Amino acid sequence: MAADAAVAAVFEPVQTATTFEETVDRLGTAIRLGILPPGSRLPSERDLADQLAISRSTLRQAITALVESGHLTSQRGRTGGTFVVPEPPLVAGSAGPLPAGWHQVLDLRLAIEVGAVTLAAERVDAESLLAMRDAVARMDAATDFDDYRRADVRFHITVAQASGVPRLAALMTEVQAEVTELVAHIAHPPQVLRHSNADHARLIDALVDHDTERAIRVLRLHLAGTEHIISGLMVAEPR
Repeated sequence: MAADAAVAAVFEPVQTATTFEETVDRLGTAIRLGILPPGSRLPSERDLADQLAISRSTLRQAITALVESGHLTSQRGRTGGTFVVPEPPLVAGSAGPLPAGWHQVLDLRLAIEVGAVTLAAERVDAESLLAMRDAVARMDAATDFDDYRRADVRFHITVAQASGVPRLAALMTEVQAEVTELVAHIAHPPQVLRHSNADHARLIDALVDHDTERAIRVLRLHLAGTEHIISGLMVAEPR
């Protein structure tokens, strides 16, 4: 899905005063979540600066920062360019205590995902269902958490895309990045991951049947499970 809404959101014009910081954040997040896959080549400097509506000097600074942080690599020569590294980091920094207000991230996720799945249950098409099933298969086959999490993110973004509202896919991408930072603070027992992926399969079944009520119920149980796992596997400040 090279032209899907999540990828399109990565290359929307940067419109804030902190263009350098937002560019680093947006590209870095897209790389960590696998929206820009390992080994993929970024557009040329001229094209990328035009798409982001930033100066080429600002873009060069951002790319340099992402090369130094281990997200990108630059190669010279006729076949050269700027590429996503084969094994990019999944999170921006090392895990420590859970940040204050972490429950609000999950509340925001709940609001976005319930809205997305409500519309997806009405509008989902065969292509979206195929992509969801592929993500579930990738999670089943994953041998490490990074691979699992990237497929997990792709699943939830695909649900948002199935809503038919491109902005929802962009919002889903943003909140999934924040959730990824949260789950970096906990262990990832295989049994927990299998249980979570079973929820994904049940959600697909509800979407196939266009059963909005069941889709919402499955999703809310799935999200509540995530909150319980974070609470149980990492000591945090009380809500």
